[in-house]
Amino acid sequence: MAELLAVPLKKPSDVDIVKPLKNLISSSYSTADKPYDYSEAINEFNKLRTNAVWRVYEKYESSLEIVYSYYDQLCGLEGKIPSHEVQIPFKWKDAFDKGSIFGGKISLTISSLAYEKVCVLFNIAALQSSVAAAQSIENDDGLKLAARLFQQAAGIFSHLKGTVMLAIQQDPTQDLNPETLGALSALMLAQGQEIFVQKAIHDKMKDAVIAKLSSQCEELYVEVLKLFQKELLRPLWDKEWIPTVAGKQAAYHGLTEYYQSLVSKADKNVGEEIARLEHALELFKAAQQRSGKPSYFQDYANKAQRNLTEAKKDNDFIYHERIPDVKNLPSVGKAMLAKTLPVPERLSQNFKDLFEELVPVAVHQAMAAFDVRKTEILNTEIMKLRESTQLLNSVLASLNLPAALEDTSGNSLPQSLVDKASSVRDNGGIKELERMIQELPDLLQRNKDILDETERMVRDEKESDDQLREQFKERWTRTPSDKLTETFRANMAKYREIINNATQADKVVRDKFESHRRGMELLTKGPDEILAVLPSAGSGGSNVKNSSAVFQLRKLMEDVETIKAERDTIECELKSATVDMKSKFLNALAQDGAISEHAMSVESLGVVYGPLQRQVKESLQKQEALVADIQIQNTEFCKEKSGAGAASHREAVLKELAAAYDAFSELKDNLSEGAKFYNDLTQILVAFQNKISDYCFARKTEKEELMKDLTQSIGRQTFGATPAIPGHHATTQEGKKEPPPRPPPPTATPSSAPSTLPYPAYPQRMPVPYGATPAAPYPTYMPPLLPTSYNPYAAAPYPQQGYGAFPAYPQPPYSGYPYPPQQQPPQNHPW
Repeated sequence: MAELLAVPLKKPSDVDIVKPLKNLISSSYSTADKPYDYSEAINEFNKLRTNAVWRVYEKYESSLEIVYSYYDQLCGLEGKIPSHEVQIPFKWKDAFDKGSIFGGKISLTISSLAYEKVCVLFNIAALQSSVAAAQSIENDDGLKLAARLFQQAAGIFSHLKGTVMLAIQQDPTQDLNPETLGALSALMLAQGQEIFVQKAIHDKMKDAVIAKLSSQCEELYVEVLKLFQKELLRPLWDKEWIPTVAGKQAAYHGLTEYYQSLVSKADKNVGEEIARLEHALELFKAAQQRSGKPSYFQDYANKAQRNLTEAKKDNDFIYHERIPDVKNLPSVGKAMLAKTLPVPERLSQNFKDLFEELVPVAVHQAMAAFDVRKTEILNTEIMKLRESTQLLNSVLASLNLPAALEDTSGNSLPQSLVDKASSVRDNGGIKELERMIQELPDLLQRNKDILDETERMVRDEKESDDQLREQFKERWTRTPSDKLTETFRANMAKYREIINNATQADKVVRDKFESHRRGMELLTKGPDEILAVLPSAGSGGSNVKNSSAVFQLRKLMEDVETIKAERDTIECELKSATVDMKSKFLNALAQDGAISEHAMSVESLGVVYGPLQRQVKESLQKQEALVADIQIQNTEFCKEKSGAGAASHREAVLKELAAAYDAFSELKDNLSEGAKFYNDLTQILVAFQNKISDYCFARKTEKEELMKDLTQSIGRQTFGATPAIPGHHATTQEGKKEPPPRPPPPTATPSSAPSTLPYPAYPQRMPVPYGATPAAPYPTYMPPLLPTSYNPYAAAPYPQQGYGAFPAYPQPPYSGYPYPPQQQPPQNHPW
């Protein structure tokens, strides 16, 4: 059998995939309350890549399984994170480029899992061709393995031909050009058919079968030769490839004629036998001439020559048949056994998903959308409860209840005031609030510094790109930074808006603290000090101590405590209610191949939150009736009281203390949640900054590759011969013509660019998602999810653009502030 051709491998480059993958998975799947740590899986994935991309040079069947495993992991990971969001500068060299005297090889760097997958799949097909070509044709196992691998390689190259441009969304290296891939697929298919011919010969099948298989093989090589000789592709191939293909085309045509001559001999058709043998000898000789190998298919040429000598001898002495013209011979049928095998869903036999716990992108998107609806319900219902409770507290404080009921017996402190003062002291008193307020500026400044640095990185990268674009003009062909960072800049603006709103919220907190400082200072003191400040009640309170109004008000105060306790329970149930939507979405995806997340979300939310929403509505209705009764009974109570002058002053102080207690409780909760908000925002901004860092590194890598290519292309430029001095050139005083002025030097090379860039060393071009349209070829970015404890320091919602394969930001879960994100706060409640 003639030599089989093996496709050369693409050369990879070492790249750090650990840090960018950690950043991406952490920002996409982790929250402050539920972090995901995939360090072990990512490290294992990194080891697998290192092993896979270098083991391809060991051309053994065992090496294939390693590369299969890495490719399967890529496919699994690509389905769970948007491939175009991976900021890893994957660099692969052209498989057919042999470099030049200036050094280096043609390469392409793209930050996309899709590009990495394409290159690995190309190398799988190339390695399959190498392993197949190395098999022995002397045994069935070798022939079977070679036939299977050639057919698989043909299928892979055919698959890549139809998908490579959609995957990388830019001009590929020449080895990944669709025409190149089509030619390689045709070559693999022809060699697969060649293996079947050799298998038929090895198994001593019927001569007619071998002839038909050879005829089909010859036809396939005709197509290969036609593709290989295209002007665009011809320079790619090794110098022996086209002669080898041309030789095989002739040789298998000759083999067809030889075996068909054996069929003619069996049929006693001596004239046709001689004609076919003569034609076969001509074809074998042509094959040797085309391939440049004198021994090419020489065994079959010798057999044909012996058979021809015997056939002519028999015809001369016995049959005396006329020798027909070759053009008039009946055509030989064709038998196609080789076929392009489709790329299987899993190449590896023992695949174990390293990222099994990560859900598919479609499920993650559906769950994020579900969380948005769930959070909206939580925010709305909890907001209703808290606003109603605050309204109830303000009504009671304005009426000095329940302190007024406890202050009817004399000049002692009301028990409710004693309890409130004790609670304030137990929670640190006013000093604790001052400490928490003093911490806010540092927390705020930390977030400002991170966002400032992030904005600087994007700005410096853009300035560097603009500078090089101005220097190299139209030769600077990479995508402008403005187009790639549009979503980055939009999100930075939103983060800046959030920080500005948080700054305003801090001011409202401080103002409220100052307005209630005196009352909170009194509550921080002991009962004796409070009593010394509190005006005397006079002696008229005992007249109403046992009145019906007091009795009714005390009963109504018990109802107030009951309704507050019920609301605490409802709020806890709202926060703790869970729905296993992950399983539902996964089942829907497995059964239907799609997720109707809106219908499923509405149904599930209705089942879980419907009863709780009804309880909230009933609680609000109870409060309306309760407040009306309190106001009626308090009016009656006020009429029954005497000693209005002294009591009025005392009552004003008690109201001030009651309002101070409510303000203390509210401010302490708000400051605690505000500190948590700032800490959670820090995590989000750090993840966002890591995204920007990876992007800047990818752009830096792309810049260096492009500058290197520009340097080499300028170095390879040839300049025409110096033109002759025109006859009319001016002469000097000595009568000698002056030489013409030298042409200006060529434009500056990239080496003149600054050696250090104003942005940090971090990945290249923003990759492009599958299926992107020409109108929008650039990817969108999915920022990290908000912390579950997010509080509306920022009144504006998060960005509502789409981010790649993920949806817009979900609304943050309610964290204890009494107004929704898109509403103004009540005048007396800053949060």
